Amino acid sequence: MSSLYQSMVAVIEQTITPLAGRLGQQKYVIAIRDGFTAALPFMIIGSFMLVFIFPPFSADTTNGFARGWLNFSETYREQLMLPFNLSMGVMTFFISVGIGASLGRQFQLDPVMSGLLAFMAFLLVAAPYADGKISTQYLSGQGIFTALITAIYSTRVYAWLKQNKITIRLPKEVPTGVARSFEILIPVVVVMGTLHPLNLFIEAQTGMILPQAIMHLLEPLVSASDSLPAILLSVLLCQIFWFAGIHGSLIVTGIMNPFWMANLSANQAALAAGATLPHVYLQGFWDHYLLIGGVGSTLPLAFLLLRSRVTHLRTIGKMGVVPSFFNINEPILFGAPIIMNPMLFIPFVCVPLINACLAYGATKLGWLAQVVSLTPWTTPAPIGASWAANWALSPVVMCVVCMVMSALMYLPFLRAYERSLLKTEEQKAQNSAPLAQPVSQ
Repeated sequence: MSSLYQSMVAVIEQTITPLAGRLGQQKYVIAIRDGFTAALPFMIIGSFMLVFIFPPFSADTTNGFARGWLNFSETYREQLMLPFNLSMGVMTFFISVGIGASLGRQFQLDPVMSGLLAFMAFLLVAAPYADGKISTQYLSGQGIFTALITAIYSTRVYAWLKQNKITIRLPKEVPTGVARSFEILIPVVVVMGTLHPLNLFIEAQTGMILPQAIMHLLEPLVSASDSLPAILLSVLLCQIFWFAGIHGSLIVTGIMNPFWMANLSANQAALAAGATLPHVYLQGFWDHYLLIGGVGSTLPLAFLLLRSRVTHLRTIGKMGVVPSFFNINEPILFGAPIIMNPMLFIPFVCVPLINACLAYGATKLGWLAQVVSLTPWTTPAPIGASWAANWALSPVVMCVVCMVMSALMYLPFLRAYERSLLKTEEQKAQNSAPLAQPVSQ
């Protein structure tokens, strides 16, 4: 056991930790993550509108309250859709600005100007203008990958031009705001002069504008991202990174967010059209089935720790159980600890993998309602899962099943860990006990 553990630690330290460290510090990964984080509040509120637009009741219900809600939503569907269309429907606006601003900040550029430049670059190729109207087809999930590419490209152009002093520089006496406006003139010209002709060329050759061509090229990858192997691989990487003490969630979600948002947009479009929802693996699936209580699905473990025979673990359970309700489990990860603890490695990695198989299988069998809304990751799992699936009941049942399975998986390993701690405590107590002294008369 000791040699196996040492080998595992060596592999993690020599291979996984350096790779994850480099990936986590990569400018573009950070920028993409920051871009989605900036857009998150708008998308959550926009997704929340789906509850009012599509009430969780059957169309033939006879309940007075449900019937009234359904009639109201049908009568005022156009008005209710406006907040959704101006948040989730234009999510690429927020994402492109967020990515441009974050990447610009990392290159010591003005974040406002770099964000606006990224926004313009995206609109230039993704919002064709015809008959006095701008097409909105690629302003939602269909244009996410275009937003990422154009934001990175425009910011890199801006950074390269500034680093090579190819900018308009005004005297120091000119106000800072005016100077920044002139500084970005040449980057705007270069971005326009490259992206617009490229877009026209691609359209002339293929009949598709740039975002359409990008989605066509990435279609196999987007489809693969919604498969069970993709779920298991992303969860496995996250768990291994975390076990090594690296924030694996940030790395994995930074990579998966574009796919999740594209799939979420497709599910919402299908919901609005009354069609079958096409995608399973979305952020709500990740947050509320695979990370119940935080990475490793440790909320059931927190309850088990409350009844531990070891004082240390019982204390950690008391400290960690309340934060775990809101998917914050650092007290347990670092306090128990789970990080670099070979006794808990197997359940920590396997529990989310098994939960993924259960939830994915139940969805494919039609037992589990699919995700159509974006929810805050801190929402307690049963509530968040139901909310994400338009307040269906089946996600609550699935969360309970996953929690029970998690507890059963963690229990034998926790008991073995307790025995090792108790044995260590007994040995320490024996070694530190003072030798009995005869009582003097």
